[in-house]
Amino acid sequence: MSSELQRAAYSVLLPAFADLQLDDTVRRYLSRGGVSILLGETRDEYVGRGMSPARKAAETSAGFINIAREAAALAGAPVLVAVDQELGGIERLHQLVPAVASRAELEGLGADVIEKRCFEMATVARSLGVNLFLAPIVDVVTGANPWLHNRHLGADPHEVSRVSCAFIRGVQRAGVIATAKHFPGHYVTEHDPAIAEATVPGPLELLDANLDVFRQVIATGVKAVMPGPAVFAALDPEQSASTSPAVIGLLRDTLGFDGLIISDDLDAVSILRGNSIPDTAVASLVAGAHLLLVSSESGLDAIAEAIVNAVHEGALDRQVLLAAAAKVRHLASQGARDEQQ
Repeated sequence: MSSELQRAAYSVLLPAFADLQLDDTVRRYLSRGGVSILLGETRDEYVGRGMSPARKAAETSAGFINIAREAAALAGAPVLVAVDQELGGIERLHQLVPAVASRAELEGLGADVIEKRCFEMATVARSLGVNLFLAPIVDVVTGANPWLHNRHLGADPHEVSRVSCAFIRGVQRAGVIATAKHFPGHYVTEHDPAIAEATVPGPLELLDANLDVFRQVIATGVKAVMPGPAVFAALDPEQSASTSPAVIGLLRDTLGFDGLIISDDLDAVSILRGNSIPDTAVASLVAGAHLLLVSSESGLDAIAEAIVNAVHEGALDRQVLLAAAAKVRHLASQGARDEQQ
């Protein structure tokens, strides 16, 4: 593998793992060019929308600080350290950061109060070494959606936008990148896309409220957006949002978003749709994603090799890969500079 292409291929991967330990696989990934990690949760915690009592009792601020420092040392470069820190949903940092508000409380809080609390929460997160939130969830959910149950902000697009924009302003003012998810807005998703193929039905007009919210969070300055895992039949009947050139093109070309595009979990059944993870990773890059969320156990070396091979075979443009890697590294370096100021 070309060393430049190899480093780029590892740079566009965001491996997730559930503890605060770097295993040999992640260490190798960081030494070969990786610059991002996701400190995730277990499946039970994900389903339960909360961290386990055992985790809350065992994890300390020092654990986060140490893993962030160790990752940067192995990478020899600034590293994006991501967590799910949602509003009223999954809060990976649990009691280690100040609470913002429950989902029920948010409606009664002014945007300035929400922004202030998010700034305070993110400031502490930043002191732990965390600099990327995979939040807020901005899907305007109007029907069945077991996947986002007890995670989304409701069916009122004005309220979703008000709260999400306040979150983004507060978090990013503290030097943490916010990620608006899940483009283009999963208003109805009858099946859990993590375990089944999911489709968002209906004509394009049903997406209007969701797209309006994305326009507003983009105008607010959100630095990252995550396409979701479902197929939007009105836009692309074959590919999930995270692997669809049409969907990501809508985000980039029509809505004018020029920030970081992070795929949803490529291990999800609804994204894979019978394909291999390496092939799906290549498809997501071809579609326009910059950073690919994968399990650390999904074969990082094989994925990186497939990305490099796709360049050699002409399936993936060399400059597309190099530009994606440069964007990821730039944001990681930018975050490091912000921390030093």
